[in-house]
Amino acid sequence: MAWEIVARDSGAGRTAAAGRGVKHTPIALLALVAAFLPLRATAFPLGGDQTVLPAGTEFSEEALARPRELFHSEAMGGRKSYLVNLGDLAFNSPSILGGKARQAEMSCGTCHVNGASNPKLFVPGASSRPGTFDTTSLLFNAKTFNSILDPVRIPSLRGARFLAPYGHDGRIGSLRDFVYNVIVNEFSGPKPRDEVLDGLVAYINDIDFLPNPKLGPGGRLAAQASVAERRGEHLFFKPFPKQAELSCAGCHVPGGTFNDQLRHDVGSGGLVKTPTLLNANFNAPYFHDGRYDSYEQVVEHFDRVFDLDLSTQDTQDLVAYLTAVGDGDRPFEKDGVVLRMKEVLELSSVLEVAIPAADTAVVSLAVTGVGAELRELTERIPDIRNSSIGGKDERLAARAILKDLVLTLRRIDLDVGAGRIDDAMAEYRQFAQLVNFDVPVALKKVEPWSLFNSNVHQSHYTALGRILPVTSRQSQ
Repeated sequence: MAWEIVARDSGAGRTAAAGRGVKHTPIALLALVAAFLPLRATAFPLGGDQTVLPAGTEFSEEALARPRELFHSEAMGGRKSYLVNLGDLAFNSPSILGGKARQAEMSCGTCHVNGASNPKLFVPGASSRPGTFDTTSLLFNAKTFNSILDPVRIPSLRGARFLAPYGHDGRIGSLRDFVYNVIVNEFSGPKPRDEVLDGLVAYINDIDFLPNPKLGPGGRLAAQASVAERRGEHLFFKPFPKQAELSCAGCHVPGGTFNDQLRHDVGSGGLVKTPTLLNANFNAPYFHDGRYDSYEQVVEHFDRVFDLDLSTQDTQDLVAYLTAVGDGDRPFEKDGVVLRMKEVLELSSVLEVAIPAADTAVVSLAVTGVGAELRELTERIPDIRNSSIGGKDERLAARAILKDLVLTLRRIDLDVGAGRIDDAMAEYRQFAQLVNFDVPVALKKVEPWSLFNSNVHQSHYTALGRILPVTSRQSQ
């Protein structure tokens, strides 16, 4: 495949994919800005007047500079299944939600960026601080509104298949029931089809923990651990001075996923499920309601509530240990046309099954989701009216070929809707061939003049930052 050849030639490392799951709202920029910049901004939204959500809402793309999903199926040397790819499409589609969420182009991926969390998300009236969200908010479903603001931390989905029961209070036993509850009860969405629900569960279950070489067998520290980390590990296993039946390790069991899958009262407001400590370095803020920003604050809470009588050195050692346990290898993959086209290829593969089955709903979901990926990629290539950078011919060609791909997807959708299955399959085969071969080569040529080039990216967003305050004022 051409994208594989390009990947080898470019020496791509493992870096985060940007743009997955976070939806943006087009903004009416000045004519001058439109000539030089894409119509989407660095963070969604820039102000409440640009969305159906309250002023001050922030979904922030800054959260995207994080490790992407590490899929168990790929780690085992296989490929993502049809159900996993279908779930990926649904996970990042606003169409499965309802009400204000759908109107605001929110999706599951808005809160769970790259299958993890989103510490920047903030919705006035539904968040107490960034990274928290009230799942019983009047804003998203009046039927489940409980009359109080009680947001919880947005959890990471890494290793979710090991972390039942679900919900911060462990109230739901199965992941399938939990996903259904989020869609229908929390976000007022329609009852999802069984296949789509199965796909969502398959996708979430396929997201692995990041591997952590600092941990050895049984969850104990590996040989290269520092002296401070070793001292912290000893304290972690040590019984509490005034409650000898308790210890940190008693609930965060190192032999498994550093949790006991039970609920406890740790002085934070009732019974809450023990969270895993694996990959926790990436999961701030901490506690079920996201009240703490750091491990230091977490340790100080337990010291205060359980009278641990920790010294300053003890606190530092426990923090060192928690940091070692919570780390993980970042599955970084160079964000560029290679990664983007790989995602397009995987997600569009759903059509290979859905078209022959004349499954109009799944075809539309795939066409919409893959089309959004292609449009996002187009926006990474400055319009040819931007004469401040080179590669005019390459930019023109790349934008044209991406537009053609989107049009092909639309024809597929129309053909399946009209019962022209053979025509739709012919269009899909042509689409897949282009995505496999011609398109990656054409896009690689334009990469030096795209926003994947750090210099172009920086100048683009610097200019955007100067213009946006003006446009925001004009819109008021």
